Amino acid sequence: MNEKNILVAFDGSENALRAVDYVAKMAGGIPGGKVRLLYVERLPERDFFEAEAAWKDACRVQADAARQALASAVERLKTAGLPSDAVDSSYLQSCRSPRNAAPACSLGTSIARDIVGAMDEGGFGTVVIGRRGVSKAEEFLFGSVSTKVMHLAKDCAVWVVA
Repeated sequence: MNEKNILVAFDGSENALRAVDYVAKMAGGIPGGKVRLLYVERLPERDFFEAEAAWKDACRVQADAARQALASAVERLKTAGLPSDAVDSSYLQSCRSPRNAAPACSLGTSIARDIVGAMDEGGFGTVVIGRRGVSKAEEFLFGSVSTKVMHLAKDCAVWVVA
């Protein structure tokens, strides 16, 4: 694990962009550090589509939008002054994807577990996640990704950006 390496959980939301901006401010002064943005693919529910082709189209559109958002966020970090070789992104594809799944893929069971797994695999010392802002009742009933990441992560720093 390298304490200088930061994994940013990214979903394209305003809260995720705030987390990216926060990392840009904090990581700019860490020589030798690396920042990776991670998007965990969650496919649209198949049951909402009458035909397989419509579902596959929706999956493609969602994946394209996510990849564009990732690229934009990477550029945001570079524009903020992080060196180009210190910033990258990763798109963790769903194992159920209609496209050919990559060897490492998300089983879709838990976004938090996927984030912590990527953090462990990549040797990241810090994980950063935006707080989505769910209500207390929603958090009680369903939990939140940021809360689950805090509970699952071991031997690292977890930054939750509100």
